[in-house]
Amino acid sequence: MTDSFDCDLLVVGMGPVGDALAALASVQGLSVIAIDKAPELFPLPRAAVFDHEIMRIFQMIGVADRIAPLCRVPDRYQFRTAGGDVLLDFIVAEVGPYGWAETYALHQPAVERVLRDRLGELGVDVRLGLSFESLVQDAAGVSVTLLGDDSRQTVRARYVVGCDGSWSPVREALGIRLDDYQFDEPWLVLDTIIENPGDLPIVCHQICDPRRPITHMAMSGKRFRWEFMLKPGETAEEMLKDSKIRELLKPWNCANRIEIERKAVYRFHGLVAEHWRHGRVLIAGDAAHQMPPFAGQGMCSGIRDAANIAWKLAAIVHGCASEHILDSYQEEREPHVRAIINTAIAMGKVVCMLDEQAAAARDREMLARKTAGAQDVSVSYPDLSGGIFSQTAGAGALFPQPVSAGGERLDTILGDDPVLIGRGLTGSNYDGMRLLDLDSSVLAPFAEAISDWLKDRGANSVLVRPDRHVFGTGDPRQLTGLWHDAITAKVAA
Repeated sequence: MTDSFDCDLLVVGMGPVGDALAALASVQGLSVIAIDKAPELFPLPRAAVFDHEIMRIFQMIGVADRIAPLCRVPDRYQFRTAGGDVLLDFIVAEVGPYGWAETYALHQPAVERVLRDRLGELGVDVRLGLSFESLVQDAAGVSVTLLGDDSRQTVRARYVVGCDGSWSPVREALGIRLDDYQFDEPWLVLDTIIENPGDLPIVCHQICDPRRPITHMAMSGKRFRWEFMLKPGETAEEMLKDSKIRELLKPWNCANRIEIERKAVYRFHGLVAEHWRHGRVLIAGDAAHQMPPFAGQGMCSGIRDAANIAWKLAAIVHGCASEHILDSYQEEREPHVRAIINTAIAMGKVVCMLDEQAAAARDREMLARKTAGAQDVSVSYPDLSGGIFSQTAGAGALFPQPVSAGGERLDTILGDDPVLIGRGLTGSNYDGMRLLDLDSSVLAPFAEAISDWLKDRGANSVLVRPDRHVFGTGDPRQLTGLWHDAITAKVAA
């Protein structure tokens, strides 16, 4: 008897990560059901920024040009002393190596609205007002019980991904534990709308004041965010009072002209799930990892998870790969996530110092190193490794996206499949791989930039995965053979 499936992929949880995964999987040709317990989009802001890699993923989904006008590109991100001296200074490039500005400040509900609309265009079956209740999986698929207000239904899916947040019911159903970094700091997060911002700074600031560490950010449009660290003995109830908020905002002379859109006390911490997959069920985003916000990479990391998962699930369902490639998901993503958490915690330790003498010593040391030309904290993250990559130069790196003089971006011609790029790619001995020849007219606007990239790695061709990461460089026929072996090899006994 043939097993009957309602979908190839069931996505549980429809925040930005779940929306991105559902869209990417649909673009890859999978049938997708996406559910969320909320009947409507969450209307208030949460995530503050995302980077150029995420905008590139939005481009893959087909919504980057819709999302860009909704965002602000900040000039820089600075860590300052209480007196205003700059400790760390991160300049934001208007066009980075991946074809977009390096950082975008967003209004999350507006971005999510675009993603939800795109799901409708792609034909994703969106079911709102349904909560995950339980699952049973077998060798062929997963049966998931969903609970509505007055009904219960079962969905039969080939695969399930829980993108259901930090308190993930899917993770709990699998019995997965969390590794705790023991970094736990409570902060008041204040989102506001200001019609007349006047002289409010547009630069994103971390104010490293031991009397009260503060974050100030110009979000998109007329929105501004402040974050105030709670000091020992302070309570959430006290910090959320209007009188306290007016006191905290007094230095900005704006308390009488703002509309408070959202106020909440959060605990900033670092957590990583011990396992991100159990059989045909995976977890992604906050369900798999949580991090302090100082590097602005929480939502970004979850959307990277989605890009990593989507093409692998599609390759399996379409019969191009064996299921063992799902083992590479956590193998590739976890070290990257942990590197970001370590960076975010390092930044947090700079910001969250409450001892005035220790903070003064920190300021002296960091300013001296800055004067000497050294930046204390880098926001560059490692390439991916292990998993579905060859042992060749450049493997694991995100492939650049050159932009032509006319504004065209490389990914518009890369497509959604793995692609081999090089010169002299003729004949049929490439195992059905899609080929792009550097001497062809279609690659002409990008040929010089790609040739320079290959030359730097001593290679004449590159194989790029559907998630835009480099599988490897070198001889084209050898690369295609390595690719075939990597995605079809059986798990060792």
